[in-house]
Amino acid sequence: MVYRGPYKIRVEEKDIPRIEHPNDAIVRVSTGAICGSDLHLYHGMMPDTRVGMTFGHEFVGVVHEVGPSVQNLSIGDRVMVPFNVYCGSCYFCSRGLYSNCHNVNPNATAVGGIYGYSHTCGGYDGGQAEFVRVPFADVGPAKIPDWMDEEDAVLLTDALPTGYFGAQLGDIVEGDTVVVFGAGPVGLFAAKSAWLMGAGRVIVIDHLEYRLEKARSFAHAETYNFAEYDDIVVHLKKETDYLGADVVIDAVGAEADGNFLQHVTAAKLKLQGGSPIALNWAIDSVRKGGTVSVVGAYGPIFSAVKFGDAMNKGLTLRMNQCPVKRQWPRLFEHIRNGYLKPSDIVTHRIPLEHIAEGYHIFSAKLDNCIKPLIVSNPA
Repeated sequence: MVYRGPYKIRVEEKDIPRIEHPNDAIVRVSTGAICGSDLHLYHGMMPDTRVGMTFGHEFVGVVHEVGPSVQNLSIGDRVMVPFNVYCGSCYFCSRGLYSNCHNVNPNATAVGGIYGYSHTCGGYDGGQAEFVRVPFADVGPAKIPDWMDEEDAVLLTDALPTGYFGAQLGDIVEGDTVVVFGAGPVGLFAAKSAWLMGAGRVIVIDHLEYRLEKARSFAHAETYNFAEYDDIVVHLKKETDYLGADVVIDAVGAEADGNFLQHVTAAKLKLQGGSPIALNWAIDSVRKGGTVSVVGAYGPIFSAVKFGDAMNKGLTLRMNQCPVKRQWPRLFEHIRNGYLKPSDIVTHRIPLEHIAEGYHIFSAKLDNCIKPLIVSNPA
C-alpha cells in the first residue's frame, strides 16, 4: 500500500525491506488491519504524511530475517508487533511509557515512533504490505501464543490495548457510570473493558446505528444516537441525575468522517466535523471532579477546547498513545479465560491487492464496516 495524496492510495511493488541495524527484523506480514486513525492520514488530516509512504500499524506475521544481534526471535517465529516503535531502554521506556520513547523519533518531542503513521511519528513504513522492517526486534514484538487465534492477535497490536488503556486511564471504581464517545473498534473495546474494571453502567454514543447495535451486542452497553438529540450533553445529564458521568472516554479523536475544511470549522459541524467536538462533549458531560480519558488520535486542533470549563469543574484529564506491550499480560489472560474475544468485532477481510477498496468502504462507512482486516499472501 502506497500513499499518493488524500483519498489516493495504490498497491505498488517496493523492494523488500532490508536489515538496517543489527537489532532489526524483517517480518513477512500475514494479517494486518485498517485502523480508524489510518483514515486521518487517508483524509490528509495529519501533518507530514508524505507521498510514497506505506501505512499500517496493526499487523502480525512470520519472522523472515533477523539482524546479527537479535536474540529473542528466530526465522519462522509467528509474531505480533505493537504499533509503538520504541528502544526499551531510555528514560521513558524504563518507566513503561513505550509510546513516548525518546530515541526513535527525531521529528517530535512528544510521541515516540509509530509504524506507518507519517514522518511526525518517525517516518517508519507500516505493515499494510507483504514485508515490514521491525526495529528493536528484541524489544517490541512477541511470539503469538499457540492457543491464540491470529485475528485476535492482530487486534492486540493496537485496537484492544488502546480501548483497555482508555478505560484504565479513567481510574474506574466499582459502580461508576462510564460514557464512551465513539463506537468504532477502540470505543467498543473501551466499553467492554469498563465492565472488567468494575463499572456499574456503560453508555456509548455514536451516530451510526450499526455501530450502536454492535455496542449493545458486543459491549452490552446502553447506547444513544447523538443525531437524534438537540444536545447530547443535556440528554446525558438527564440520564445521570443531572450530575454527569463519573468517567468519560473520548475514543473519537480527529473524527475520520471529517475533511480538512470541516476540521478547521469544527465548532459548527458537530462530531462529524472535526476533532475538538467529542473532547468538548466529554468535558461537558462528565461530572464535577470526574475524569476524562482521551485515546482518540489527534493532530492539530484549530477550534477551541473548553479548557477553562475543565479547570473550573476540577476535572482530571488523562491521555496518551497506548503503551501496547504493557497491556498484554492482563489482556492475554482475559482472552484465554474467555472474557474477551477481540475478533468478534471484525466485519471485513480484504486481500492486500484490494486495499484501496477497503479504505473506501471503511472511510465511507459502507456495508456496516466496523473493523477491516487486510490479508496478505506473499509468495
